[in-house]
Amino acid sequence: MEDFDTLQRLALALAIGVLIGLERGWREREVPEGGRVAGVRTFALGGLLGGVSAVLSDSTSDAVMAVAFLAYAAILTALRLRGRPDSNDIGATTTIAGLVTFALGALAVEGSMQVAAAGGVVTALFLGIKPQLHRLIERIERDELMAVLKLLVMSVVLLPVLPDQGFGPWHALNPYKLWWMVVLVAGISFVGYVAVKVAGARRGIVLAAVAGGIVSSTAVTASLSRQAKGSAALAPLYAGGVALACATMFPRLILLVSVVHPALFEVLWPPFAAAAAANFVIAAWLIRRGRAETADGVQDGHRNPFEFMLALRFGLFLGAIAVLSRALSAWLGDTGLYLLAAASGLADVDAIALTLANMGESAPPEHMVANAICLAAAVNTVVKAGLAFYLGGTSFGTRVAGALGASLVAGGAVLAFT
Repeated sequence: MEDFDTLQRLALALAIGVLIGLERGWREREVPEGGRVAGVRTFALGGLLGGVSAVLSDSTSDAVMAVAFLAYAAILTALRLRGRPDSNDIGATTTIAGLVTFALGALAVEGSMQVAAAGGVVTALFLGIKPQLHRLIERIERDELMAVLKLLVMSVVLLPVLPDQGFGPWHALNPYKLWWMVVLVAGISFVGYVAVKVAGARRGIVLAAVAGGIVSSTAVTASLSRQAKGSAALAPLYAGGVALACATMFPRLILLVSVVHPALFEVLWPPFAAAAAANFVIAAWLIRRGRAETADGVQDGHRNPFEFMLALRFGLFLGAIAVLSRALSAWLGDTGLYLLAAASGLADVDAIALTLANMGESAPPEHMVANAICLAAAVNTVVKAGLAFYLGGTSFGTRVAGALGASLVAGGAVLAFT
């Protein structure tokens, strides 16, 4: 059985080499026989060499693999140096691909076969999309590249080191959660920028709003509001995008609460469905109007795809809301269910909805829980309207407030008569 496992792993090492070799061989298919630096057979044997070296190193010394790797690298380098100067495909890429093939062959024997196989597939794919990568690089602007780097610094470097605990008054300020929202706003903003650039202003804003609204309608509101301030011609489209993203909050809440407390579904779905419908109708009208106004070729007014100070302002706004919600609870008491829901809705709806739905036997009557969740959603909707005014300006805020106000009226009317 041990020999069979070794044979399986060596076969995978060989298969990885064949796969990568097929891509390299296809790229150099026009080169006459004997003029290629490395093809299917060379890469296949390179992968097998990595696997065999790993087997031998287990029974002898790790130096065996080191010597084999250096020898293989020297051979590939020598072949590259004597390659035809008129060939564009004979260069460092093929040499590095050969070394990666050797390493993946060794990994197939020494480590996880699944990881090695996935590495082989990804390597072949990455080698095969050279033209697409070059076209992408040609289209990328410096601001876009810097936006990606800044976003990575915020999310990969800074976010993991922030403490995930409360600080300040009433321990309301959680640096990790606040910065996560800043990263989320920046990420959604950049996704929206890319969507608009790829799909055009009229379709890209809608796509970004729907995708981002599933994650956080508040973040989408902040992102599209600050972009609308620099693009008056597209303000109706951005307002429609905000309304569309906010409409997704209601079905998302119904889904979350129903999973925890299914009985609440019958109470919540009528007002939430009415609120979502009103938002969708006005969003469709705003988007249609925006499309009509941009049909004559008005260009998108996107500036920098990522603006750190605007994202930071949103984080400070959330921090202030978090402190205010805790202050209301501390000053006026947590015993009032509706007061607690309203205070929580200033910052977040999902948290208070799940908390109330998951109280079990100690929970208040279902109609009170449903009313409290509706109140939290209404307060959160008002906060998003204020955010649109704060970041997008008066004209844009008026459009968004009209859409969100209609959803509140529709949902409140249905709730009052059910």
